This record gives sequence, structure tokens and C-alpha cells, in this order.
Amino acid sequence: MDMTSLLYNKVHAFILLLILSCPYKIIQKPIDFGSLNLIQITDTASTDFGWIQFNAPASVLKPRTPNDIAFLLSFLSVSSFSKVSVSARGAGHSIHGQAQALDGIVIEMSSLPMDINVHKNVKMERSGLMISYVDVSGGALWIDVLKESLKFGLTPRSWTDYLYLTIGGTLSNGGISGQTFKYGPQISNVLQLEVVTGKGEMVTCSPTKSSELFYAVLGGLGQFGIITRARILLQETPKKVRWQRAFYDDFDTFTKDQEILISMAELIDYVEGFVVLNEHSLKSSSVAFPANLNFNPKFVLNGRFKVYYCIEFAIHDNQAEGIKVEKVVEEIAQKLSYMQSHLYSVEISYFDFLNRVGMEEQSLRNKGLWEVPHPWLNLFVPRSGIKKFMDLLMENISPNEFEGPILVYPLLIDKWNTNASVALPETIESRTDRVMYVVGMLRSINPAVCKRDCLNKILRKHRYIAQTATGPHIGAKQYLAHHPSPVDWHSHFGSKWIQFAERKVQFDPLHILGPGQGIFS
Repeated sequence: MDMTSLLYNKVHAFILLLILSCPYKIIQKPIDFGSLNLIQITDTASTDFGWIQFNAPASVLKPRTPNDIAFLLSFLSVSSFSKVSVSARGAGHSIHGQAQALDGIVIEMSSLPMDINVHKNVKMERSGLMISYVDVSGGALWIDVLKESLKFGLTPRSWTDYLYLTIGGTLSNGGISGQTFKYGPQISNVLQLEVVTGKGEMVTCSPTKSSELFYAVLGGLGQFGIITRARILLQETPKKVRWQRAFYDDFDTFTKDQEILISMAELIDYVEGFVVLNEHSLKSSSVAFPANLNFNPKFVLNGRFKVYYCIEFAIHDNQAEGIKVEKVVEEIAQKLSYMQSHLYSVEISYFDFLNRVGMEEQSLRNKGLWEVPHPWLNLFVPRSGIKKFMDLLMENISPNEFEGPILVYPLLIDKWNTNASVALPETIESRTDRVMYVVGMLRSINPAVCKRDCLNKILRKHRYIAQTATGPHIGAKQYLAHHPSPVDWHSHFGSKWIQFAERKVQFDPLHILGPGQGIFS
């Protein structure tokens, strides 16, 4: 290192030392030295999509390059300020303050250059296979990856339902949607990562290079390193999508048909399902579905609430010669047992299909119901426990009052790499059950109707549901988990806890990263 670089880094360290020594939580004005830009706290740094936790950091880093992140973490890891915590914030779609850092530093990943580079038909050195992939910044949004890759006739294979999330954010959790049964979660479609560890080391990792770090950060909840760049597998884009919805009045038939659908991966590209509790859930789920649903169920029969269910599945239409999607749909429909005359079909563009939740977002924003509390609860439930879970759920919610979708759909365990850090149900980890279900209680709270006491009551109810569901009777695991103590996190990871803790010691020994999760403190 030459004298100029040495002096430059010493100046960086001295100013950072002054910032962290400041007795005030708020830095009064932006501080820009060299490439490192620490500013006063922003409105977004202490909020997230959940609108439940509001933890203000001492300052915010808006990095211009990954080197800024590496400098910050390397400084903290060797200084007397090792107790200063750091969280990486992407799109802020956490529910319980997971990306917040009380009195610490929040890194706004969206400040990194978006930098999306698509590579088409590249020959792999070892296998000789031709593949396509995209190299993209960890702070870029999936919607931007979609737009850029479509210019080349390509697309990622696995998605989340909502596309306005960062690459690093979803890869730090899992990344699931209706394509997961076929292609696995987003973390199973990553070829390579660039990561800054808690020690400030910049590492390029993959399944064959620094693989322990690679699998640690995938689903690692931001505990081992910050993803600054990812290489994502791509495939050819379909011309159109045939989108189907079928309605059911029986839960067992609903799940049986879903499992039939995921067994037909050669024909079907997307499978999800949701519970139809009331008129609101029926109408809100139809915002993006451009077809008239002649479905008018009775939600009260003989003085009791009646619940319905909907399966939605999609088929990619590549408009290949000799293949008629209508015939494929007809072949599939004959194997299903939906309510007579209640199968609906539309054809839309691939982009509009993937961006369907973006349309629902705009509808909620127009009503002033987007930036409101979202006490969401997401779980992975083994197939053996899904009926018990639904009984538990219905015992603890009021169908006529619940606002928001309740998703229920199956995934296949053989599409998951269990070396990744994601905690799956123990029956899944042991391979005794090939199918598990995602259940997402995606509740929205209107603050004009439900004040803080009301919200706290709902949170307590969700905590009870989660604690009961994750017990031995059902054997579920939380996804996008929130736990009140390290003891609960230990139970959450179960047989994977030792590996998880050892990876923490290896890559973030001073516990600088991810304080908002509350895993180690």
C-alpha cells in the first residue's frame, strides 16, 4: 500500500471514529469524506413495511461502491467500536424491524449503482453447458432485473410475488412464489455472490468457491455478510401466460388438487392458492385478474361462516408450433375437482403476470391503505400438519373481519438446498415428507379502525398461532421469522443451530451484523 492510500484510510478511520464518538444519536449534517458518505438518519431508516417497530439508528451509510461497506465493517471489526451494530436495508419490506439498527448504522443498499449486466448463452468452463445469467447489484430491485432481462428475451426462473424488493434482501431470506415448486426458491437459482463479511472482507463465493460463506448468506437473515452482487440464472421468456383460477368449498379437495398440479411440472409453471374468507378477500384478490368472476358464494350458511378456497395456476405460452395451450388447460382441468363452472381463464403478458401485485399495491395506495401496519405471519407447514394448522387458524381469526389475503400453497423439498441457512420443518430436513406448504397471513390494518391496542391484540394472537404451529403437534417453521429471544431462535433453527452459530463465529465474530433480527442478543 502506498503512502497516499495509507494516509487516505487513516483519515477515513479518524473521521469515522469522531462520528461514532458523537454523544448524539443524530448526525446533524451529511458527512462526506472520500467515498464514504455517512448522513443523518432518514425517515426510511427507522421504518419498514410492517409499521410496527421504529428503531432509529445513529447514522446512515449511503455507499457508492461495495468498498464503502467493506471499509466500514473492517474498521468496526478492529476498533473499540465493535459493539456498534450494522444492518443492510434494501426496500424495507421487513415486518418487525429486521433491517433496523437501534443506535447503530443502517446501510441503504439502494445507494449502490444498479448495474445490471445480462449474459446470454455463455459456455460454462467445467460442464461445457450453455447458460444465460445476469450479474446484478445487491441493492437493485427485481422489477428492474425483469425489465432489463426482457430486452434480451430472458428472465429469472424463480420469483417473489412482489417485485419491488432488492436482490440482496430476498436472497437473505429465501425468495418464494408460485414458481418455487418447479424451480426452487430464488436462493436455489444463484450461481455466484459477492459478499462483504462482518469482518469487512470482500469475498466472491459460489457452490465451488468459498462455499461455506455462499450457503451461509443464502437465507442467512443478514447475519454473516452483506450481499453486494449476485449472479442469477436466466431462461427464455414466454410470449404469454395463461392464468387460471379454480374455486373450492372443501379444504381437503383444495390441497389434493394443488398437489396434483405440482406433480405436473412439465406442463405447469406456477401454482398458488388462497383462502376466500369474505367479500373483501374475494374482491381484493381479483384486482389484477382481468376477468369477470361469476363467483358469488354465500359466506354465511345456517348461521355459520362458510370458507372457500381458490387455486391459481399458470402455463407459459411460448407459442410453439403444434402446441395449443387451450388443450393443455383442458387436459389439466379434467384431473381437478373444483366447484362446477368455477374455473376461470385469462391470457396476459408475462410482465403483467409477474407484476400483478404491483397493480394491487397501486389500488391500496389509492385508498391510503399501503403505508399501514402489516402484522404478517408466514410459515412453512409440513403436509402432515396442514389440516391441523388450518383448524388452528380458523379457531383464532374472525373471517368477517380479516383484511388481506391468506396464501396456502405447496412446495417440493427436493428443490431446496439444505446447506443454505433457511430453517425448514424437521420432517422436511429429514426428508420424511417431500411436500410442505407455505401459509402467509398477509394482514393489513386500517389505523382509522384498529388503534394500537387493537394491533397489539392481533400481534399477541399471531404469536399464539406461531407458537402453537411450531410445536411438535404441527411442526411448522416461521418464514421471514420473528422471535422474541435468542432461546426462541435456537429452537427455530433446531438441528441447524450449531451450524448457524459456527458460521456466525467464522464470518461475523463480533456480532456486528443484523441486530434487528435479535438472534444473538
